[in-house]
Amino acid sequence: MHIPDGFLDVKTWTTAAAVSAGILGYAITKTKDALNERQVPRMGVMAAFIFAAQMVNFPVAGGTSGHLVGGALAAITMGPWSASLIIATVLIIQCLFFQDGGLTALGANILLMGIVAPFVAHWIYKTLVGDSQDRSRILIGTFVAGWISTFTAALTCTFLIVVSGTVPLNVALPAMAGWHALIGIGEGLITAAVIGYLTQVKSELVFHPERA
Repeated sequence: MHIPDGFLDVKTWTTAAAVSAGILGYAITKTKDALNERQVPRMGVMAAFIFAAQMVNFPVAGGTSGHLVGGALAAITMGPWSASLIIATVLIIQCLFFQDGGLTALGANILLMGIVAPFVAHWIYKTLVGDSQDRSRILIGTFVAGWISTFTAALTCTFLIVVSGTVPLNVALPAMAGWHALIGIGEGLITAAVIGYLTQVKSELVFHPERA
């Protein structure tokens, strides 16, 4: 889902960058108010885990592959505001040092994977799970949050590309929606597996929506 340079026109990538910068600025304030000294290192660990996980691709179909976005995982364990900062940090490092995603499209990529995905995942998880401690409900809610957040981010990506005039809607929408419907399944399964493990060994790391 990393958008490369040249796919977005100037008005689109500058607008996306401005929106992302504004939201991340507010996220810093929200995170400073909410986190204690024990939680700050957890953000670093989560960022490192997501960075490593994004480097591992899983096959989808037709020779294509997907990878963990991490928005749902970060949102469920750390909350949506912290998740935005975590994913944004990962995306910045990937862009600057690994050329994964274009520099001009960095703001858009942060908007997709660092803002849309975590907040959609948080809302879905909060709606389906709430403060329930039932493990089955948590796993189902986590899977659904992972799938929907990935699919929604893909639709947002489609919108940005279409309004830039790069690809027409009738081409971009089926391609993005079709593949990311499959990639979202992988996202949901991986996220549910990690959250399921945490509920057994470190249940306090699983974020409870009422703290947001």
